[in-house]
Amino acid sequence: MSTENGTLGRTGRSAAAYLILVAGALLTVAPLVLSAFTAVKTPGQFASESALAPPHPITVDNFRTVLEQGLGRAVAVTALMTVFITCGQLLTSILAAYAFARTEFPGRETLFWVYLGTMMVPPAVTLVPLYLMFAKLGWLNTFWALVLPFVFGSPYAVFLLRQYFRAIPGELIDAARMDGANTLDILVHVVVPMSRPILATLTVITVVTQWNSFMWPLVAASGPRWQVLTVGTATMQTQYNAQWPLIMAATTLAIAPLVVVFVVFQRQVLRSIAWTGLK
Repeated sequence: MSTENGTLGRTGRSAAAYLILVAGALLTVAPLVLSAFTAVKTPGQFASESALAPPHPITVDNFRTVLEQGLGRAVAVTALMTVFITCGQLLTSILAAYAFARTEFPGRETLFWVYLGTMMVPPAVTLVPLYLMFAKLGWLNTFWALVLPFVFGSPYAVFLLRQYFRAIPGELIDAARMDGANTLDILVHVVVPMSRPILATLTVITVVTQWNSFMWPLVAASGPRWQVLTVGTATMQTQYNAQWPLIMAATTLAIAPLVVVFVVFQRQVLRSIAWTGLK
């Protein structure tokens, strides 16, 4: 009897946990679905039907309108900025993290923790100094103003990779060194291939962060030429006040690439999470 009661108790707890997870998933996904539904409705449909009603017929005129109004260029600028910063951060963070994890030099730990301490500085504190620096150089309203403050790694990325690199068995690195591999060969042919899950996770984090960046692009590029997607969407909300199908089309365009990135990298991200939990 006690065994049967214990089984029923575990079943009940599992069912309650799944119900909570399903409810949380619905709360998370529902706004995205509502945004996509609204984006493919005509203004007449949106005004006359319930917001939860599926669109019929589906129209892409809203997407065409927002792209023609300059959002297409903003998407291209945001994609170029995100790719440039992501590649730069991955390269510099890998080099710095390997140095902090596997290279002995005086003051290594002190330098690492001082560098990590910069994570405590709010971005708003550095906003005005950065603006003054780029204004003095004459680089405002340029592509370099968007990417240079973020392309040379980040404390979070270096910390994440350092912890992962330190968990790689030292015997593998020693064996590669005995075979005649230098530091760069070890990094490229041993460390990086073993770190694909964490690199994929870091790629997703960096892409999402840079794709959604708003404050610095708003300050650094005030003109339409280098306007990013977040700034363009905010501008469009003012321009098309209460025209929700157009606004939702713009937000759907902003969200869709991030969904694609997660779908592409989800297996590596889950492997990274599983590895971290196992360790």
